[in-house]
Amino acid sequence: MERRRLGRTGQMSTVVAFGSAGIGRVDQDVADRAIQTALDYGVNHIDVAPRYGDAELRLRPWMPRIRDKIFLGCKTAQRTRDGAKAELHRSLERLGTDRFDLYQLHAVCKLRELEECTAKGEALEALIEAREERIVRWLGITGHTHDAPRTHLEALRRFDFDTVMFPLNFVLWSMPEYRRDVQALLETCRQKDVGVHIIKTLAKDPWGDRPKTHTTWYEPFTDQKIIDQAVAFNLSQPITTLCSVGDVTVLPKFLAAAERFRPLDAAAQEALVGTAHQYHSPFVGPWA
Repeated sequence: MERRRLGRTGQMSTVVAFGSAGIGRVDQDVADRAIQTALDYGVNHIDVAPRYGDAELRLRPWMPRIRDKIFLGCKTAQRTRDGAKAELHRSLERLGTDRFDLYQLHAVCKLRELEECTAKGEALEALIEAREERIVRWLGITGHTHDAPRTHLEALRRFDFDTVMFPLNFVLWSMPEYRRDVQALLETCRQKDVGVHIIKTLAKDPWGDRPKTHTTWYEPFTDQKIIDQAVAFNLSQPITTLCSVGDVTVLPKFLAAAERFRPLDAAAQEALVGTAHQYHSPFVGPWA
């Protein structure tokens, strides 16, 4: 699988990072199969968070074997300094490790949330302190709604974050305002050498009142042909890595699509975007 540089971190991440939301609500055997599948594809980057159910505990048995081989990112949704510090140390304990390569402010979608966690004496200070103590090496910010790219652009003006994480797929790209905000953010990331993670690559539609057939907060694409196109579209943009879909049954298709990825030219990208009117790529469920 292709590897790309995660901005100034210098980390050469596989173009899929193992998004552990999918293992937070399954038993250890199912989680083990999903983790092994990702490793078999060569994945060397793992993304986890306390809000992902028992994902930290599911990863814990693997840490002695893989910790030195993978780039480990975690997050906090706490907005206060004390809350973020406590959550960071709880995550370290649950995972059975003594450090994170990357620690991120989680679900910072709107400007008011950015104000909350970056205010004097609040969560960002706990992250900076952890970096000074060498518990973490790099700092990032994540978001999950249509406001995220615009909010992260402002975040990069206020603080020198090393990475960002936000939603992108061909359906979202069809929305002119969202495309504009993403392009502005990506250009700033290029200028500042900021690493870019992408989520919701396979978001298709909101569930609405329909039965949920997958563990994602949205209905994912499940047809391999469309998954290949969706993955190829995102990887044709100037990003580093895609966090894998939060459903273990769709994970192998996601990984296979990334392994055989070839860039889409401009015409192929616009042709795919032209099909977006069939879908509603929702901004629902901030944790998967």
